[in-house]
Amino acid sequence: MRVSFFIALLLSVAGAFAQPAERLYHVAVYPGSGSWNYEPGRKVKFEVLFTRCDVPMGDMEARYEVSEDMMSPLRSGTVRIRNGKAVIDAGTMNKPGFMRCKVTLKQDGREYTGMGTVGFSPEKLKPVTVQPADFHEFWDKAIADARKWDLEPMMTLIPEKCTPKVNVYHVSWANNGWESRMYGILTVPSAPGRYPAILKLPGAGVRAYNGDIGNTEKGVMILEVGIHGIPVNLPAEVYTKLYNGALKGYHSFNMDDRDRFYYKRVITGCVRGIDFIEQLPWYNGCLATFGGSQGGGLSIIIAGLDKRVDALVSYYPAMSDMAGYTAGRAGGWPHTMKDKRFHTPQVINTLSYFDVSSFAREISVPGLYTFGYNDMVCPPTTTCSVYNVIDAPKERRIAETTGHYNYVEQHWDAWRWVIDYLKNCSK
Repeated sequence: MRVSFFIALLLSVAGAFAQPAERLYHVAVYPGSGSWNYEPGRKVKFEVLFTRCDVPMGDMEARYEVSEDMMSPLRSGTVRIRNGKAVIDAGTMNKPGFMRCKVTLKQDGREYTGMGTVGFSPEKLKPVTVQPADFHEFWDKAIADARKWDLEPMMTLIPEKCTPKVNVYHVSWANNGWESRMYGILTVPSAPGRYPAILKLPGAGVRAYNGDIGNTEKGVMILEVGIHGIPVNLPAEVYTKLYNGALKGYHSFNMDDRDRFYYKRVITGCVRGIDFIEQLPWYNGCLATFGGSQGGGLSIIIAGLDKRVDALVSYYPAMSDMAGYTAGRAGGWPHTMKDKRFHTPQVINTLSYFDVSSFAREISVPGLYTFGYNDMVCPPTTTCSVYNVIDAPKERRIAETTGHYNYVEQHWDAWRWVIDYLKNCSK
């Protein structure tokens, strides 16, 4: 039992910062000037480096496409790779945004692709999404309505997952209606004392959780939340069937109705997760939110909505400026708005109450934000648009070549930052 748990733990930790598998051949695409950021109107040349085991090689033809972030190609063509190298004149952009160059070539019967992305005054990007006039009233009422239900906290110790330093619990609490509950895994240092807390929010999907034992050992308690209102300790096949069945496409359920949209109960449930933390005898009153992708979006959402949050970490936040596509530029995950059928007043209005940009305007606490320029799940156009409207102490860690993943150094840096912040927080 302990062996299988240890393997599962390793897999879950690795997944937090998983990178694409290394391959024998590699295509690197990067700006020849050495700079990843430009003023609009400045021309850019991308350099291409094709390597085998890190050594430049090859004399072949490659295809390329140049586009604005997530948009159709502006230009395309072929370029000759000589001694593993080539240069592509990509032109320029005359407005703030991101330009991406994608290069594909064939070697030994297989295709290899690389891409590079540069920013044009990304600090000037602003969200297309407009915060609704009654945004505060809507969420004040939603939370008040949820709190009409007793919290009914439940905790079950999981002895087989506990370690000498950390106690592990499967927990749940009432959300916003009859028999509506949220579930999670709570990890608490076993040594007597009071500790700061982290509300750890999940990426997209439907899955079980094991708890974050390694970071809890550093002196914080961590509530890892499942957002779907089902226990998070069930067999894996349960979640697979739900993800491909009843919860398939959950992120877009009821987009035309702000009171029935899927994320309304998710957000109230996360706020009530803080209610759950507050009643724990080990809690010292200091709390941060933490997450990536969907969890990165929720980290900003909860920190903007709930003033009990003292700090936040957000990796490449999803649900950011989802309406970007209505203005002919990149929009945020889940990219439903890429389909013009959904460009209706009802959908646009509903999403504005749940868009990360609307909550980012409410952030008042320090935050660490990390992302990459090659991300085509949570595009940099949307992440920068959100980041730019945050009027609070903020630190940014950009790894320009990353897509929808992070390097281990970003992972280490984020956890060090949040744990150090919480240990110096006093209430």
